[in-house]
Amino acid sequence: MQKATNIDDVDKTMDEINEQTENMKEIEEALATPIGAAADFDEDELEAEFEELEGAELEEQLLQPATTAPAAPMHAPPGRQEVRLPPRKNTAEEDELAALQAEMTL
Repeated sequence: MQKATNIDDVDKTMDEINEQTENMKEIEEALATPIGAAADFDEDELEAEFEELEGAELEEQLLQPATTAPAAPMHAPPGRQEVRLPPRKNTAEEDELAALQAEMTL
């Protein structure tokens, strides 16, 4: 009699587990199904609209004037010499620094 009760309990428990598994699958399907406004969206359509908006934003950025322009390299045209400034005189501090550096190299 005790063995029959245990087998019946196991069968009952298995039935409850199977029923709960089916309930869980139904809940997962319900959560995965879009409802309301979300049901009307097409993934490809959304992706195309997003790319269009990105393109428009990029175009707008390219059309705006740059706030700071990069410095253009200065090249002398051929046949012209560069104007060189005369060397400036060292200050007393620079002379003292040069003297100290000369002492340290000895």
